[in-house]
Amino acid sequence: MNIAFIAHDRKKEEMVNFVIAYEGVFKDHKLYSTGTTGTRIMEQTELSIHRFASGPLGGDQQIGALVADNEMDLIIFLRDPLMAQPHEPDINALLRLCDVQGIPLATNVATAEILVKALDRGDFAWRELVHKYKPGVDGQ
Repeated sequence: MNIAFIAHDRKKEEMVNFVIAYEGVFKDHKLYSTGTTGTRIMEQTELSIHRFASGPLGGDQQIGALVADNEMDLIIFLRDPLMAQPHEPDINALLRLCDVQGIPLATNVATAEILVKALDRGDFAWRELVHKYKPGVDGQ
């Protein structure tokens, strides 16, 4: 599965702690993140993460491009609802793309934990079918 981590500044420590708690689940998946979030996670875990630019510099849009191509399977985006973000339009575009493509998206730790436990149980197997029968793949 392709999984992305995004966290606003005041949520980065919470993200790192969450990923540490579920490192055993995440280690078998292809991981992506925005810049600083990925750096912080890699400093505290053994995980390898493909890092994009930071969110305000286009990282949200880079992850959004994968969502638009239906190449992302799960996004954990710990948003700070109490702080205005200078790149709010990019954030809203990413959230909208997740809805359009049916990509599971957690914006808080409670929802993230439910999704990660489902991932660990194998409840995301349906995403493999999405990729298998994607037009243009394997002669489809």
